[in-house]
Amino acid sequence: QILDHWFESEPLKATLATDAVIGAMASPHTPGSGYVLLHHVMGELEGRRGAWGYVAGGMGALSQAIAQAATARGAHIFAEKAVCHVLLGRDGEAQGVALQDGTEVRSKLVLSNAAPQITFLELIPQDQLPKDFVQRIRQVDTRSPVTKINVAVDRLPSFLAAPNARDGQPLPHHQCSIHLNCEDTQLLHQAFTEAAHGHPSSRPMIELCIPSALDPGLAPPGCHVVSLFTQYTPSMLAGGRSWDEQARNAYADTVFDCIEDYAPGFKASVIGRDILTPPELERIFGLPGGNIFHGGMSLDQLYFARPAPSYSGYRSPIPGLYLCGSGAHPGGGVMGAAGRNAAQVAIEDFRHL
Repeated sequence: QILDHWFESEPLKATLATDAVIGAMASPHTPGSGYVLLHHVMGELEGRRGAWGYVAGGMGALSQAIAQAATARGAHIFAEKAVCHVLLGRDGEAQGVALQDGTEVRSKLVLSNAAPQITFLELIPQDQLPKDFVQRIRQVDTRSPVTKINVAVDRLPSFLAAPNARDGQPLPHHQCSIHLNCEDTQLLHQAFTEAAHGHPSSRPMIELCIPSALDPGLAPPGCHVVSLFTQYTPSMLAGGRSWDEQARNAYADTVFDCIEDYAPGFKASVIGRDILTPPELERIFGLPGGNIFHGGMSLDQLYFARPAPSYSGYRSPIPGLYLCGSGAHPGGGVMGAAGRNAAQVAIEDFRHL
């Protein structure tokens, strides 16, 4: 409705609608999807409202920058150290964490940027939490439509609509986000409907980015990395079938066939691919249901209700335990807002300990 009010061009509306459903098991026709569009354009980059950018050196460079800023202030970072549970005192307050190797790290405060389901359903004894709170966390909608495919290619895709230059150098459109199968909003709705019935979309929505077009160091000379953010794919396939290797490759082949229609020769340029369906995203990155936002960004799971009513202020039912990840307000996205807000609350509480 919002897009119809402001725009006439169907391809433009459909392209904008992709940002209204990114990471959401929802159709552009789903009430409230307009918020997801707002969420993706409410920020700014270097003074430009709604702008996005690539991280030089890849997304991992952002984590390294944060780590360096922390260590410069005296922080100690322990990577690859899985947390077993949060340590609790006699009065039920957080006193640190226990690692799976048996090490105990004592602390007056604990901040978790794991998803609420992991934080409260796996790292805290259930009898230490209010029953209604536990029930609410169990009911958080974590359905995810996303399958991420990382691709290595030996040349830039050459699109029928904008063929490559003779020298093979990146053109302006190679440096942007390219949306495919988005000519019509109805296409997105059909793709959603198929996934809602347990079937990977036969014509999936594809957001294609080529970060190496701006950051050549990500790939050898002449080669490129292509990031494919695709949907809709259900976490569980129809008939209770799981995502085995055959199913993953079949879906990826569908995606590549679609790209081939827009950029003939793309499939022949592929050197390798990495397919991450919702179960892989959950297993590898700890995203419940594969949801990149730690929970749906629907209106019933935002603002004062994220992650649960009465606990949207980063504090939790466990004194000294704070939620600072995407499952907290204002939600997912590479912006750091939840972490910054949680840190301010924790600092204020720390002064009174």
